[in-house]
Amino acid sequence: MHELVLRLPASLVEAVSEALVDELEALSVSVADADAGTEAEQALFGEPGMPVPREGWQRSEVTALFASEAEATEAATLLLAQDWAEELSVQALREVADQDWVRLTQSQFAPVEVTPSFWIVPSWHDAPAAAQTVIRLDPGLAFGTGTHPTTRMCLRWIAKQAPTLAPSWNRVLDYGCGSGILAIGCALHGARDITAVDIDLAAVQSTLDNAQANQVALRAGLPELAAGTYPLVLANILATPLKLLAPLLAGHVAPDGQLVLAGILARQADALKAAYAPWLALEVSDSEDGWILMTAQCQG
Repeated sequence: MHELVLRLPASLVEAVSEALVDELEALSVSVADADAGTEAEQALFGEPGMPVPREGWQRSEVTALFASEAEATEAATLLLAQDWAEELSVQALREVADQDWVRLTQSQFAPVEVTPSFWIVPSWHDAPAAAQTVIRLDPGLAFGTGTHPTTRMCLRWIAKQAPTLAPSWNRVLDYGCGSGILAIGCALHGARDITAVDIDLAAVQSTLDNAQANQVALRAGLPELAAGTYPLVLANILATPLKLLAPLLAGHVAPDGQLVLAGILARQADALKAAYAPWLALEVSDSEDGWILMTAQCQG
């Protein structure tokens, strides 16, 4: 296989990426900041369900993978021949060494410690000797492998609160379940009657598959599956949807129940507190790498 590396402005990223996939038969296309690792590097963030702020970086690097050198060369030639190609340049055209891609991908995911006795372990790894509670979870299409601080903080909260609160977790709602990792974590710590919902059908299926792999019982479906109130409501999404969902999520918390929110940057704490203030008093319960966990208890 061969890869073609192009440098181009943000305004051309979408058109060039579509041409590479739809017309030039690239096997894959990725976009990166051409200034990554330098002082000119720019952060580019988006939120689920919201339009992306822009398609690429001001100086973007597009890498396309082709089955052969001839295909990569032809793609470069055709792109450079376009009228608008004066801002496009070829940075490299090189062979990609054959590798065991499955083994390489697996090597990038090691067991993740939540607490000394609670671990997330991919199926191809043995659980650490200290692990008393284990979630078996393989990376997939849905968000939530335990490697992100927001997921770890939620699971850490579940593990720490379970000895006291799990007897009351007779109904649990995981809103925006992704891979189902939080719902599974609750089940492994004694929760019952667990409902996991997501707007993405791939996430729903991932949750069902992961629940079966971990031998836990739960229901998963689209958001309309959530009904009534729950002693525990968790939502690990992002700040903007969490603010929009404030009336809905607060309304699902039972009297004396707990609300656990993640996907929030530290600088967004006040905005979340204000959004939920009519119903619940959110507080910061944990922090890691600039992200925070916010929790509240509904007064009975």
